[in-house]
Amino acid sequence: MLTLISFLFFTGLVAVATLLLTRGDDHRSSEGYFLAGRTLTGGYIAGSLMLTNLSTEQLVGLNGQAFADGLSVMAWEVVAGVALVLMALWFLPRFLKSGIATVPQFLELRFGHGTRAIATFTFVLAYALILLPIILYTGARGLASMLDVSGLTGIQSEQGAIWLTVWVVGVIGSLYAIFGGLRTVAVSDTINGFGLAAGGLAITALGLIAVWRAGGGDTGGLPGILSGLDTLREAQPQHFNSIGGPGQSVPFSTLFTGVLLLNLFYWCTNQQIIQRTLGARNLAEGQRGVLLAGFLKLLGPLILVLPGIIALQLFLKGQIVLPLDAGGNPAVDHAYGTLVRFVLPAPMTGFFAAVMVGAILSSFNSALNSTATLFSLGIYRSMLRPGADHVAVVRSGKLCGALVAVFAMCTAPLLMGQESIFGYLQAMNAIYFIPLFSVILVGLIDRRASGRAATTTLLVSLAVMIVGSLVMNDWIKARLNNFHFMGLVFIGSVLLLLLLGRIWPRDTPWVHQHSGDVDLTPWRLARPAALLLLAAVLLIYIGFADFDVL
Repeated sequence: MLTLISFLFFTGLVAVATLLLTRGDDHRSSEGYFLAGRTLTGGYIAGSLMLTNLSTEQLVGLNGQAFADGLSVMAWEVVAGVALVLMALWFLPRFLKSGIATVPQFLELRFGHGTRAIATFTFVLAYALILLPIILYTGARGLASMLDVSGLTGIQSEQGAIWLTVWVVGVIGSLYAIFGGLRTVAVSDTINGFGLAAGGLAITALGLIAVWRAGGGDTGGLPGILSGLDTLREAQPQHFNSIGGPGQSVPFSTLFTGVLLLNLFYWCTNQQIIQRTLGARNLAEGQRGVLLAGFLKLLGPLILVLPGIIALQLFLKGQIVLPLDAGGNPAVDHAYGTLVRFVLPAPMTGFFAAVMVGAILSSFNSALNSTATLFSLGIYRSMLRPGADHVAVVRSGKLCGALVAVFAMCTAPLLMGQESIFGYLQAMNAIYFIPLFSVILVGLIDRRASGRAATTTLLVSLAVMIVGSLVMNDWIKARLNNFHFMGLVFIGSVLLLLLLGRIWPRDTPWVHQHSGDVDLTPWRLARPAALLLLAAVLLIYIGFADFDVL
């Protein structure tokens, strides 16, 4: 009961603080609702970027992968630093120059209405069918383990507990996204971000102390943390290698193909993520926020990877018990929630569960807000009612958000039984990540390719990814790593678009016009900060590298 009381208290506290900070915001105009009135500063952008990304599919899924494969899965966190450098220095100035609210809107400026329509429908369907259900499901699974939902509610079946948690979280997240708009999302993200960072680091610290005590030590505080880390490295040396072997989930060679490409799309062109950068007050604030997020991502392994290795050690020592999956192996996606319940006292468990809900809400309401934005601006105003006023456009976005939220809440529990939810997420994301990123990239670097060439390439690339991921996946996996398959499809898509751009060129080369909506003066420390971030990424990999596994 103490856990539940503290959970409700901290959840309510964040809601009240967000309401007070955003009570005077403009939620009636399109720019105010979808882009926060272009008022976001670097701190809010960094905080919102981090918490939108740092959700339960990461806490639950990535720590589950670390339980199995160790430190090599930190690629999803550390390589993001490279992508965020490119976002700050190259992609963001070009997007802000266009004055766009959505990525498909840029594709319309560059290639025409047809390409925008395909991209918009692709984003909306992908968010509704893939992203939103996964966010809700992983959140529900983590909370069910952490709060003992079955014990609190009397619901005996795990499936029933998951259904209840999905709907509670989904309804709360929908209220934020549908009635609050982007600035409400960004503010609540930033508040929860501090709590999640503090709570996540506390879980790691307490977990290391538990490892030390499981080995016979009795020291708490900093000595216990350092001793626990030494014990963990001695007991699991193979799990402290940044270089993934061929049979692991992130082999080293894939850092240069699919893993890099998925990071580039996610951080540079994914509507759910970059929408808060498009709401930046100016380019300097946008670059400051993006690069700060890059440095914060370097702390990711401490929160998203190390606890998984800690859970493995405590599991092997008999300190924690994990349920078994269908194959009789430990269910790795239960590792993080079980660890949290083991190391935290009841009041702190409630606090961290509240922070976890904040993380779920952040990703859920960000994706929902982006879905509403894409529908309202790309389908409703662009196709269905071109003359609609701002009030009608915002209303259509709220209705779309409500319908998509209900659909996600109905489908999320159906994901039960996936072997690795994080691996499933990356595989499904790649279906649309790779085609869209290839077309966006060529659109920015090549001035001759026409809309006909881009639309054809996008459709062909989507078809290849769907067939390769859903129909011929087993055949491809027997011959080629899935991440390398993504790399080949990307190269093929780029070459196809460049070729078709010569067969079907534009009448005149494309000229990138400045909309005048945003001041494009860059942050004076952008380049030094970017170089420092790249150096830190390299040093982390070198510091933990053992190439003997290759």
